[in-house]
Amino acid sequence: MSTPSIAFIGGGNMAGSLLAGLLADGCPPASIRVAEPNEARRQELTARFGVRTCANNRQAVGEAATLILCVKPQLAPQVCREIGSLVSELGPLVISIMAGVTEAAIQTWLGAPVPVVRTMPNTPALVQTGAIGMHASPEVTEEGRNQAETILRATGLIRWVDDEAQIDAVTAISGSGPAYFFLLMEALEQAGIDLGLDAETARLLTIQTALGAARMAVESDSPPERLREQVTSPGGTTERALAVFEEAGLRALVGRAALAARDRAAEISRTLLEQS
Repeated sequence: MSTPSIAFIGGGNMAGSLLAGLLADGCPPASIRVAEPNEARRQELTARFGVRTCANNRQAVGEAATLILCVKPQLAPQVCREIGSLVSELGPLVISIMAGVTEAAIQTWLGAPVPVVRTMPNTPALVQTGAIGMHASPEVTEEGRNQAETILRATGLIRWVDDEAQIDAVTAISGSGPAYFFLLMEALEQAGIDLGLDAETARLLTIQTALGAARMAVESDSPPERLREQVTSPGGTTERALAVFEEAGLRALVGRAALAARDRAAEISRTLLEQS
């Protein structure tokens, strides 16, 4: 691998997660350069990962074969235009983890139809258990797709979608999804306290139950429906509790929530393009 072959624009938490995964997979630190405006964060990245850092975005791009855009979506137009001429000249594979920023917008701001892989990671990627949706623009070669997979798979499960618009659905399910589970955990923990458990016991039982359920789902060949049936004895406590969820319309409520998240993701994409 040439040096530097991978450039990060933005050195925040998600970039740190990707760096940890890349280095764990054997990528040499000398092949990575990170542009980050915050000096303290640059020092932290260098100390933790041994990668080279700089404050200048164009300097980070250098001769990189792969460019990873990790900045906040609202900064995307400015950052892309800043590095556009250099990226247009070099033609690296561009991987975006910027929520709501379309491939066409990135190419427009960069000033050239460079190959772009748009991704939608989620926060569990910070602990290498993420769920990442990916879509490749027509300019991305098979080699480029493989390179993107190599980088992103270090943070968790990856799934390609055929239509870029499906990234909005990915956002609704896995991008925002951790918050849905956290909300349920929050409610279950409070229910435990209301039922007389001390706060620490309620918290630990809730967390371990969520972990156990997720692990069973991962390791089992059965769908969630079957797993639910296996733990629901006729006339038992679980059946009584699930009946309350069903009567309250939980399934329809989840569907409405996911639809709202998907529509908001599409709205953000349109707004970013209009404002740029």
